[in-house]
Amino acid sequence: MQRREQLPDVDRQLVWGTCAVLAIGALALLVASHRVPDAGRMRFDRAALALDALVVFALIFLFAYEPTQPLRSLVFLVVVEAALRFGARGGFAIALLSVPLLLATELVRVERFGFEFQWESVILRVALVLLIGWVVGRLTTDVLDEARRANERSHEAERLRDALGRRVDLLEAANRCARALGSSLELGQASTAFSRELRGLVPFERMAIALGDRHSIEAVVEVGPQGRAGADAAGPLLETIPAGVLRGQPVAHGDTATADDPGVRRLAKLDLGAFLAAPLLVGARVIGTLAVARREPHSFSDEETELVSLLGRLVATAVQNTRTYEAERSTTEELRRLSALRADFVSLVSHELRSPLATAIGSALTLRERWDELSPGQRTSFLDLIADETSRCAELVGDVLDTSRIESGAFGYAFSDVDLGALVRDAIASAEARRHDVSIETDVSGGLPGIRGDRDRLRQVLVNLIDNAVKYSPPQDEVVVSAYARRGEVVVDVTDRGPGIASDQHALIFEKFGRAQGGGGGKPGTGLGLFIARSIAEAHGGSLVVRSAPRQGATFRLCLPAEPWG
Repeated sequence: MQRREQLPDVDRQLVWGTCAVLAIGALALLVASHRVPDAGRMRFDRAALALDALVVFALIFLFAYEPTQPLRSLVFLVVVEAALRFGARGGFAIALLSVPLLLATELVRVERFGFEFQWESVILRVALVLLIGWVVGRLTTDVLDEARRANERSHEAERLRDALGRRVDLLEAANRCARALGSSLELGQASTAFSRELRGLVPFERMAIALGDRHSIEAVVEVGPQGRAGADAAGPLLETIPAGVLRGQPVAHGDTATADDPGVRRLAKLDLGAFLAAPLLVGARVIGTLAVARREPHSFSDEETELVSLLGRLVATAVQNTRTYEAERSTTEELRRLSALRADFVSLVSHELRSPLATAIGSALTLRERWDELSPGQRTSFLDLIADETSRCAELVGDVLDTSRIESGAFGYAFSDVDLGALVRDAIASAEARRHDVSIETDVSGGLPGIRGDRDRLRQVLVNLIDNAVKYSPPQDEVVVSAYARRGEVVVDVTDRGPGIASDQHALIFEKFGRAQGGGGGKPGTGLGLFIARSIAEAHGGSLVVRSAPRQGATFRLCLPAEPWG
């Protein structure tokens, strides 16, 4: 068969036509590439690849008459283009499609131009096409995957940067609120400053901070519309404490009208569509609630929920710090008060001991130095004075010892059946023997029920009460002592018309070293008698109280159980 080595005129026209199609298509694709949207990019790439493949294989067929077939190497460009555009799958697919075309080209050369079929050349080109398609496609896929991962990492970095920025903003907001909470050690003032900061961070229509639980709640601060504060400003929020908050979890209701909790649904009637409550947590213990509400439903974001939860912990810490401060301040004031009482006690005891001791010592020295000059009556008077003053000293020392025993729990009692009516009359007789300027009126009901007690200790209580009443009564006045039975107990009232005791000092006079300030403040005494008397009364299962007012006298009431006690 004769081989042709020149291109026929018809084929030459087809070559020029093919080149013209290539040029026009390339220009059209260049113009279209600037206008194709991202969504149509895949279809554009397929059209470009199809045009290139059509032109390349047309040229291969047209120039098949050449012995060396140089244009058949253009198939590698199409395979590489497919691999670059579509990765491993695109390159390998075009390589597979090119195999039958390469075979067809070789058959055309044999039938039309008289060449021999070159198996080695065909097999080599097919192998190279498949290898190039796979290798370039694989490399392109790896590069694209790496670019995609880099892009994803870039987006993730931006997301994390945004999240970090939001966290920083959140911490700055929390820091401002923390500074507001720390602006005062008075909880109400600190909470008011906190509410102003909170309104700028989490806008609200109503807000409330409350301590306690559903059954016992105490409002710390309440803010209503336009910043209005007061007991009625956020009252509905205080009545709306979801059970989840009491368990330590924040609760958010995007639409109060559809909430399961009836208390939350009531907020919808007040035109409050969204509700958010966070627990005040100290460790794992819930001590209160921070609640906010808005008009618009579903208006609280996740960031705001997280912020309010964080602020709930800050408020709880501030409350705990304030309580600790108040407790320490109260303890300090109590210690200071006790220290002052002890100092007063030392001064009183010194005075109370110095005066009788000086009198007793002076009398004893007088007796020793002028015994022969004194008459028997004078001697007796000096001896009685020494006895009285030493008795005062002994009573003072006894009160101090009794106080020490009461505090240590070593104050002993010997219980027996006691006739309280006879004991009252005995105490009155003892007081009358010592005092002559104040009369004592007795009103003891007959047939008082018996009691179970320590006779000497109860007599000590009665004598103390009667002596105090006589001491603080004006001269030529009277003290009334009455005893009667009442609802299973025996009551003894000791009433005087002295200067009286202010109500804020009623508890003070029953404390150690406690003495009332007022008209009778200058009277001698250590402030231990009533402490001992109340301790004895309570040890018998009874009580000792006072009813008094300034310039209206005082009534001390001793109540003891009438039933046998032991």
